[in-house]
Amino acid sequence: MSKWSSDQEVDEMVEEEVESIVEEIQYQCTHTEEPPLPVFRRVHINRDRERGHIRLWNDYFSENLTYTQGMFSRRFRMNKLLFLRIVNSIENGVPYFKQRRDATGRLGLLALQKCTTAIRMMAYRCAADAVDEYLRLAETTAHKCLEQFVDGVINFFGDEYLIRPIVEDLQRLLNIGEYRGFPGMVGSINCMHWEWKNCPTAWKGQYSCGSGKPTIVLEVVASQDLWIWNAFFGPPGTLNDINVLDRSPVFDDFLEGRAPRVTYIVNGRQYKMTYYLTDSIYLKWATFIQSITL
Repeated sequence: MSKWSSDQEVDEMVEEEVESIVEEIQYQCTHTEEPPLPVFRRVHINRDRERGHIRLWNDYFSENLTYTQGMFSRRFRMNKLLFLRIVNSIENGVPYFKQRRDATGRLGLLALQKCTTAIRMMAYRCAADAVDEYLRLAETTAHKCLEQFVDGVINFFGDEYLIRPIVEDLQRLLNIGEYRGFPGMVGSINCMHWEWKNCPTAWKGQYSCGSGKPTIVLEVVASQDLWIWNAFFGPPGTLNDINVLDRSPVFDDFLEGRAPRVTYIVNGRQYKMTYYLTDSIYLKWATFIQSITL
């Protein structure tokens, strides 16, 4: 009897051990532990931003300039006085562009560096890290500079420049045109092509011009001080200036009677319709004066 009970105890112990092993195997199969994710630490790069500002200042803004005024206008797409006006307005109105100290007490980037970064990215259509070597700021900082710069320009200058001209504006343009030898002229009209890098393949034939690259046409009316008071953007690059003009709303105010009334006198004769300066492709309408060959 004792022998039978001892054998039974052994069997029970074996069964318990087997069940324990099976349960452990099942748990391991159903509860696999994922390996811990690697920790990526931010790499600190001492870009020496002070040296970037000194180089920028010596190249374009000091008394002994490295580059000429003409090179500044070509690279910044505007004259220096206009650029400094924009920088001062944004620096005083947008907190992001004010120079501040970081956690270590070191002074941060100046507004001149941040605004130059935004202008260079737009002027040359370059990547954010392309300005790092010259202006000494990181890619993420360059992206933020561009976003804050665009928002600042719209907020500070939109009410003045993103509107159609009123009677006072037209009179000012007429005075400027008369002073420059073109009485009755209120601006120049022309088209330019913007390359569409990510154009869908199905649309490339419709938007590709003679260069073979898809482009979008921008029609602009601008005064001599680069005030763009009419812009029409979107026609495909296969259209020329005349085709774009057929689709443009540039004359809608005249046709619907909403255009401000102005008068001017040339050679003793009074005129009531202003005109634009154009190149030779435009039609010979009363509202167009083609360029004069000297």
